[in-house]
Amino acid sequence: MLDEILAATRRRLPDVVARSDQIREAAAARATPPSFTGALAGPGLSVIAEIKRRSPSRGDLAPDLDPVAQARAYATGGAAAISVLTEPEYFSGSGHDLEAIAAAVKRPVLRKDFIVDPVQVWEGAAWGASAILLIVAALGDTELARLIQVADEAGLSALVEVHTDDEARRATAVGAAVVGVNNRDLADFSVDLGTAERIAKLLDGAAVTVAESGIYDRADAARMSAAGFDAVLVGEALVRAPDPVSLVAELRSGTR
Repeated sequence: MLDEILAATRRRLPDVVARSDQIREAAAARATPPSFTGALAGPGLSVIAEIKRRSPSRGDLAPDLDPVAQARAYATGGAAAISVLTEPEYFSGSGHDLEAIAAAVKRPVLRKDFIVDPVQVWEGAAWGASAILLIVAALGDTELARLIQVADEAGLSALVEVHTDDEARRATAVGAAVVGVNNRDLADFSVDLGTAERIAKLLDGAAVTVAESGIYDRADAARMSAAGFDAVLVGEALVRAPDPVSLVAELRSGTR
């Protein structure tokens, strides 16, 4: 599935590259966004609350979701940052969602997408993002290091996502400051919180660590906090929650 999504991303890429000059100009004109890394480094367990309408593994989650209203609910609950899916084909996301949320909510916004080219980093900056996601499984070491550098040049943080011990070693070797461990297996979509607990021991070089996927309630959040994570990224549980404000607050209370 990752290969399929990356292929679709690369098919769309020429249209973005063709607008690279305008994208860089728009990024330069944007006000400095709030710090993503700084927001996660505070005391207690931070929550990155996600805007996600659907996913390849779970299908439709919240197809009629109002992204701004949802993001405001997350902020009211105390979310440290907002993650926004911008991949259109498999997640029904868009840059319009990110722009609207960045303008409406005073929280750092993560562009969660399949970044393979520097122009996508600048595009995220132009939309008002504070950070971009880099998936180690989708990138070679040279590409990963280059995209981290470009993010820094654009004034953005890079959340570097790993799924295995080897990917964790690669992330720390290129100097990733913010590392996320995704508990979802890319091959069969199964989720195991033990993945983050195991890999946490390999992340001593990271300034901030994030546990992703499979976190639904306070007990799950507390388990990730006990493993040493600074933050949890939660999507499905929040977009399906009847009261996302209360759920964000509940997740935050899972600190050790």
